[in-house]
Amino acid sequence: MRKVTIGHFKVIGISVRTTNQNNQAGKDIADLWNRFMNDKISEAIPNKIDNTVYSIYTDYESDHTKPYTTILGCRVENLNDIPNGMIGKSFDGGNYVKLSAKGDLSKDLIINKWLEIWQMDLERVFTADFEVFSEKAQNPTDAEIDFLIAVK
Repeated sequence: MRKVTIGHFKVIGISVRTTNQNNQAGKDIADLWNRFMNDKISEAIPNKIDNTVYSIYTDYESDHTKPYTTILGCRVENLNDIPNGMIGKSFDGGNYVKLSAKGDLSKDLIINKWLEIWQMDLERVFTADFEVFSEKAQNPTDAEIDFLIAVK
């Protein structure tokens, strides 16, 4: 775990409003990923900076126990051209704690890391937390995912 500063960035992708109550987010986010992959959303995003996929948790009602929005998308140069059915959002960046998880994506790698994060004594600000699926995440059975958690 290390502290990093993230600059301003923009993302275009698809989103869902969800909650961690009754494991709803597990279903909603899995459905969002299926749509992202099956509909080849990444290929349709204009002005991409690279092919890294971001799973962003934002618009928190208060904290991780209340509703929030998940966006799956890619960083873009601008928000001038947002395709129908997608959203574009600008993030201010700020102070973050960076953690990583390595292993098999099909074996609850991501949710297990979030369960760990929720137990940590972090001064979270609940603005925009995200996972980074870079080239290190291409092999689903041996993926490395970065988690960036917004803090004071």
